[in-house]
Amino acid sequence: MSASTLLCALVFLTSLVCSACSPKTGFIHSASLDGDGRYNIKWGFDESTITFEAEVETKGYIGFGLSPTGAMASSDIVIGGVLNGSPYLLDYFTDSKRKVHKDPVQSYQLLYGRENDTHTVLAFSRNIQTCDENDKVITGSTVRVIWAFHAEDVEASGPVYHGMNRGRKSLRLLNPGTRSSIPAGTAFFDLQNEKVPVPDKETTYWCRIFKFPEMKRKHHVIRIEPLIQKGHENLVHHILLYQCDGNLNKSEINREHECYHPNMPDSFFTCETILFAWAIGGEGFTFPPHVGMSIGTSIDPVFVLMEVHFDNPSLQKGKVDSSGLRLHYSPNLRRYDAGVIETGVWVSLYHMLPPGMQDYITEGHCTQECLQESLNSEMPSGVHVFAVLLHAHLAGRAIRERHFRDQVELPPLASDDQFDFNFQEFQPLSQERLILPGDSLITECRYNTKSRMNMTWGGLSARDEMCLSYLLYYPRVNLARCESLPEITGQLKFIGVTEIQEPVTTWPFVIKSPKKFSNLSFTEAMDKYRWTRKRGKEFNEVVRKLPMNVRCSKIGQDEWSIQGMIVSPPELMSEQNSEDVPCRNVSESQLESFRTLFLTACLLLILQMHLHL
Repeated sequence: MSASTLLCALVFLTSLVCSACSPKTGFIHSASLDGDGRYNIKWGFDESTITFEAEVETKGYIGFGLSPTGAMASSDIVIGGVLNGSPYLLDYFTDSKRKVHKDPVQSYQLLYGRENDTHTVLAFSRNIQTCDENDKVITGSTVRVIWAFHAEDVEASGPVYHGMNRGRKSLRLLNPGTRSSIPAGTAFFDLQNEKVPVPDKETTYWCRIFKFPEMKRKHHVIRIEPLIQKGHENLVHHILLYQCDGNLNKSEINREHECYHPNMPDSFFTCETILFAWAIGGEGFTFPPHVGMSIGTSIDPVFVLMEVHFDNPSLQKGKVDSSGLRLHYSPNLRRYDAGVIETGVWVSLYHMLPPGMQDYITEGHCTQECLQESLNSEMPSGVHVFAVLLHAHLAGRAIRERHFRDQVELPPLASDDQFDFNFQEFQPLSQERLILPGDSLITECRYNTKSRMNMTWGGLSARDEMCLSYLLYYPRVNLARCESLPEITGQLKFIGVTEIQEPVTTWPFVIKSPKKFSNLSFTEAMDKYRWTRKRGKEFNEVVRKLPMNVRCSKIGQDEWSIQGMIVSPPELMSEQNSEDVPCRNVSESQLESFRTLFLTACLLLILQMHLHL
């Protein structure tokens, strides 16, 4: 081998080593995986690699994994620690029976490890897509992270069972939300319930009216965060904030009652417009630096209603809750005022899911007609969406907010192919999306009702279903809700209903014929129908093509003229596939990189030799 060839090879190998050992990402995101702060992670990522640092209160091994369900079965796991001063890391996976196997392809790379008298720190990285069937692909959807640790290190026989030192947490590793940093000393006010007795029933919605602090001039709310009473993290499912009529009497302040109740105060009916939404598992939301929620002007909220959903399936007794929201605000105004548009399926019994379905899809349309009328009147140049909260209940498995222009589909505004009922928060968009007059949106929800024996109905309970998305956008316009609901007639026709009893005097209304459904409410008739998987699929196809009732509401109780009109679903010219990370042929791509590095190194060497001649 010539001297130049040897030098060229050395340069080539050095470049490979350097490129492999230098992490390209910083740890700009963090999370505590357990409630006691014993297991904390930091992470960062680029277009191809994700890097983690785990700091755990142990001198033994650390386990970290990615699970399809949050359980141990079929998970992608890495275990490591520091033994006799030397860090180690091993890539494992579990089968469907939770048995742990060492992965033949070690996809995780150890970066460093250290320990002191109380903690172990371990840093490691892997490709976002490893092309190893035993590794979980990391996408922008929800990822169920599992964790464990033990006081002992891993020996030759493998890791010792971790016992109770384990847990799970849902995160969006590639779309982790907004940072909580706001200027020190930023003013805030709290909207908080005061010792509400939580009924020992499955679902309770509790409402209370507040008045915002009086401002002498305009301010912007720049961050909103939940104040969940400690120990009630699984009891408080969501909190919604509505704007009420600004002319309410001061006597309404602090009035509280169960929402959607026959004896609910009349003043609650004036609170229609969503200002903010928080749901279980979510952190606070910090507005981007050019946007804020306006308070203090004549058109801004004065009275607000806070709705808290208590989810109590185990019927716990004696619970008293004081949860709420904290709003940070500043006199330093941003350029734009933020608004919220609720899109999706209008919450109603007409939104129904047959039992026994592995995959059932519903679609809520924010129609071209609604956006055409409202935006042309208010903001012909369009509005910019900067964050989206996707919302469903226990049967929900995936949601995406689809965006169409001239019937051609653009990339989705937001999507979550691994939806977790216990983890719902606003997803900031990596790039803001312009919504123009005449565009249309579809909130598409995929459900699993395989274990259910009866129909699932649209409704308020966590056992009922919703299909909603909340769009945070600017500049604020007079549009609060843009939704749809499939017509009931076609749904009843599917099961053979030919006539209902009229006039309609009861709810749900009653069937007149055929005889087998006579004198049953339409919900009873739907439950009596003999559903099979085949019939469920056919029903799904029918419902998605039915004419739909449009909801197009202004702020307050006013409506755009399109409200209540019946329109047909649009004929779409194309469809975007769900997010999918392609699995490239790694060996070929690496070989191409090696060739490029080799040729570059050789050219540099030849150039250097010529310069010395």
